[in-house]
Amino acid sequence: MATKKLRNLPLFDDQADDPASDRLLHLNCQMLVDELSNLMESSSLSDIFASIYKMRTNTKHYETAVTDLSDGFVQMRYSFFVDALDQIVASQSIERAKYYMKRLVKSLTEERTTPINDINLNRWKEYDDIITDSLWLIERRDSSGVHMADYWGNFIPQIPNQMMRRFTKRGEWVLDAFAGSGTTLIEGQRLGRNTIGIELQPAVAAAARERIAAEPNQHGTLAELVVGDATCLNYADLLHRHGCDTVQLVLLHPPYFDIIKFSDNPRDLSNAASVEMFLAQIGQVAQQASTVLDAGRYLVLVIGDKYVHGEWIPLGFLTMQAVQQHGFQLTSIIVKNFEETTGKRTQQQLWRYRALVGGFYIFKHEYIFVFQKRGSVP
Repeated sequence: MATKKLRNLPLFDDQADDPASDRLLHLNCQMLVDELSNLMESSSLSDIFASIYKMRTNTKHYETAVTDLSDGFVQMRYSFFVDALDQIVASQSIERAKYYMKRLVKSLTEERTTPINDINLNRWKEYDDIITDSLWLIERRDSSGVHMADYWGNFIPQIPNQMMRRFTKRGEWVLDAFAGSGTTLIEGQRLGRNTIGIELQPAVAAAARERIAAEPNQHGTLAELVVGDATCLNYADLLHRHGCDTVQLVLLHPPYFDIIKFSDNPRDLSNAASVEMFLAQIGQVAQQASTVLDAGRYLVLVIGDKYVHGEWIPLGFLTMQAVQQHGFQLTSIIVKNFEETTGKRTQQQLWRYRALVGGFYIFKHEYIFVFQKRGSVP
């Protein structure tokens, strides 16, 4: 009867399942581990439930004012912590309860990552903001800090943020061959990744440098933006200037052929003479990138399709194939929505009318192609 009564207690009396109430806890890890370890010696399931419920309702007892965490202290999302405790209380046997307690101790004391990112797999449920689905429905671009949407064709900060967190570790190197307004470099600076960007237009590069400099650099990482032609610049020489031989992630967000004309420069991919010439130039960039990207690491291409004279041009898949020819294998295709673009802003009804008249469907998506350079991770 005691067990049944404890299981019926209102565990979420503080609305921990409400995202708005979630917070980052700074926990006295040693205190928690000691109590859980002692509890695992118990032979009474009801005693275990009673102690876990006490932990659950006295979370602040384990909180510490320490923010510069060292041994004995740990950060943990509130929702993750209470979910782990509730899972123990939901156990049907003492063996299962002790299994969940051991798992919680492991998540507090051990870190298990892969060679390509810092995601702690012992606490994988905490990373619910990292997208693993192939359909991305993002309502609005991140406009925090120095991010702005004033540059036609810049991609939303969420893309480099997601890709750097999935495919790099803190302190590693990221190359963006079409840096534009510096979105990747800003996100890299926030995440503690060293970033090098290439931009063809000097004025765009100068504005991006000012923006990057205005973003706090709490990790002390490098964010270098150089002016150059990504199709023929020597990437190895560019890295050597900073004592670096290779990068661990490449991001490509090129012009979508001639949909937007970015400049009058004939080397600008938006001025390519034909789709075939555009694809050849993309291939040159992919080839250059392959010379400096570590084996087994990732290249991400963001691009959309083109519609002209009643014909849908599958520019995304054509560009995907161009990259594959340079030592890259395709690992994922992500479809990302966009509700409006700078060119179509406030013209939704007009485009709907045009679609009805012309018998076509309005573009509301673009592709994120994820490639891996052939070979094993060093």
